[in-house]
Amino acid sequence: MIKRNLLKCAAAMLLTAGVVMPAMAADTPPTLAGVKVIAADEAKKLLDSGVPLIDTRVAAEYAEKTIKGAKSVPYREKSAKAVNFDVSQDQFDLSKLPADKNAPIVFFCNAGECWKSYKASVVAQKGGYTKIHWFRGGMPEWTSKGLPTQ
Repeated sequence: MIKRNLLKCAAAMLLTAGVVMPAMAADTPPTLAGVKVIAADEAKKLLDSGVPLIDTRVAAEYAEKTIKGAKSVPYREKSAKAVNFDVSQDQFDLSKLPADKNAPIVFFCNAGECWKSYKASVVAQKGGYTKIHWFRGGMPEWTSKGLPTQ
């Protein structure tokens, strides 16, 4: 956190001095209209009740460690890490999600600067899914609480 704040301060000073810096990746926004943002405890309750948890990270990250019982549906991201990202630059296979678009579903990734689950939530919403839960804290929050992984 301190390192990030120092980087932001340094970038601000350079911008003030007229030096152009490349854009820093921003954290995902705290909310997403039409999507319920949830924490680890609620994600665990949903998983325990049979709601699918979708790991949107790359296959290698899923293979290394994921939430016990999660399904891998990688979000292939080439667009900007921004709220107004260009969906056409990315790939996300909605056919790998449950067929019932009115059933609840949970998306997660690595949180923070990882936008995959945010973007997957947007794409699923545009694809007609109506009960989307975004586990914004993702794997870092899950593992910090000592919840089961595989």
